[in-house]
Amino acid sequence: MTALAIERADFADPALVAFLQAHLDDLAPTAPACSQHALDLGGLQRPDVRLWTASADASLVGTVALAAVEAGHEELKCMRTDPTHRGAGVASALLRHALDDARGRGVERISLETGSQPFFAPARALYAKHGFAECAPFGRYLPDPNSTFMTLALEAQPAR
Repeated sequence: MTALAIERADFADPALVAFLQAHLDDLAPTAPACSQHALDLGGLQRPDVRLWTASADASLVGTVALAAVEAGHEELKCMRTDPTHRGAGVASALLRHALDDARGRGVERISLETGSQPFFAPARALYAKHGFAECAPFGRYLPDPNSTFMTLALEAQPAR
């Protein structure tokens, strides 16, 4: 795989629309609908959401988004790596990019909700590797046995 190019999402790109639908399709069998919290295409286009894509060899290989929870607190959303590129560092690169963006905008905390099922074990391990720790539900979330909640306090980025 060549170097990743990470940029803000182009919602007019049919490849992105298909990639996002594949994300929802992957999640559908993992939990009841009331326990699925992925944003659909419309949700990702809200003004309080920032979505990035990662491309390699002219192919879309990953996505990550940040959505506002409250002032200084954002939620990690839409974290997905194309199955053929998993284990190649795409998710880590996207996560670092999103965290750097948040730090640069003065965000103090990033939280996330992911599944508690074995399907999500690699995601939970990735987040833990990057410093996220389990926490109580945040924002509008309620306790749910199908969900794991994690959070990370961000350090301010030094002035350059």
